[in-house]
Amino acid sequence: MAKKTFSTKPGAERNGFKPDVIETYTVGNEKEETPLLEFLIQAMPERKRTAIKNLLSHNQIAVNGLPVTQFDTPLKPGDEVKANLTREFRVFYNRRLRLVYEDDDIIVVNKGYGLLSMGTDKIKEGTAYSILREYLKWKDPRNKLFIVHRLDRDTSGLMVFAKSEEAKERLQHNWNNMVLSRKYLAVVEGRPDPAEGTIQSYLAENSRYEVYSTQNPEEGQLAVTRYKTLKSRNGYSLMEVSLDTGRKNQIRVHMKDLGHPIAGDRRYGAKSSPIHRMALHAQTLRFVHPMTRKDMNFSTPVPASFAKMVGM
Repeated sequence: MAKKTFSTKPGAERNGFKPDVIETYTVGNEKEETPLLEFLIQAMPERKRTAIKNLLSHNQIAVNGLPVTQFDTPLKPGDEVKANLTREFRVFYNRRLRLVYEDDDIIVVNKGYGLLSMGTDKIKEGTAYSILREYLKWKDPRNKLFIVHRLDRDTSGLMVFAKSEEAKERLQHNWNNMVLSRKYLAVVEGRPDPAEGTIQSYLAENSRYEVYSTQNPEEGQLAVTRYKTLKSRNGYSLMEVSLDTGRKNQIRVHMKDLGHPIAGDRRYGAKSSPIHRMALHAQTLRFVHPMTRKDMNFSTPVPASFAKMVGM
C-alpha cells in the first residue's frame, strides 16, 4: 500500500548541513478516498496514534508537497504523503504569490499582479523568483530554482518553475510540445464582433520596446491567438484566450488589433482602468511533467474583480 523512502542528499555531512529525515508514502489504488490520519496509522504501524497526531499538529505532514494539519484530509490514489521527522515543513505564505503545487522537480504558483516574474538590472529582490528561491533555501541551502517562462508584471496567474537544470531544459526545449493547454482570462473594452475567432499576425518590437503586429514574416515572429467571449456587460467583455504561440505581449497586442484592448492596458490602447490593474490572468496551465511524464493540469477561478466588471 505504502512505499517508504528516506530523503538524503549526497555530501550533506561534508557541507555541514544536516538534512531533514523525511519518510515518503504513496497512496495505493484504494477505490474510495482515505482520510489522512487513517492512512498514516496504516502506513506507520510502528508509531503510536498520539505520535502521528503530534506530527500532524506541528506541520510535519505534507500531501503532494503542501503541509497539512487537518486529520480528515481526503487522499486519492497516487497522492504523495511525506512525514518530516526532524522539523516542521515550512508553510509558504506570501500575499502576492500562492503556492499551488510542489514536488522534487517543479513548483507551480499563482502570481499576483504587480509582481515581477524575475529580477531586472534595477530590481533583484521581491520578485516571484527571489521569493521562491528564499523559500527553497530555507528547506535546504543547496536547493536551486530555475525560470521556465514569464508572465508580465501586471498579469496575474499560473507559472511553473523548475527545481533542477534538467527539468528546466526539458520544459524549455520542448515547450510547445510539453504545454498541452494554456488559457488566459481577459476583460476587454467593448464587445468583440465576432464574439469568437482567431487572430494571426507577425509580432515585432520597436526601439521603445513596444510590440506591434505586421503581416511581413521577415519582420516579426508568427503569433496565433484564439479568443471566445464569455460575457459582455457594462461596456466590457470577459474573454477566454488561448495561445498557439507564446510571444511577448501577444494577447495585449492582438486584443488591441481586434479593436478591444484589455482594460487597464494603456500601453496598448486602453482608455479605462476600472480595477486599477491590467485585466489579464493566466487561468489554466496544463503540461507534461518534465521528469515523470504525468499530465499536470492546474486551473484557477475567475478573479473576483474581473467577474464584477461584467456583472457575474
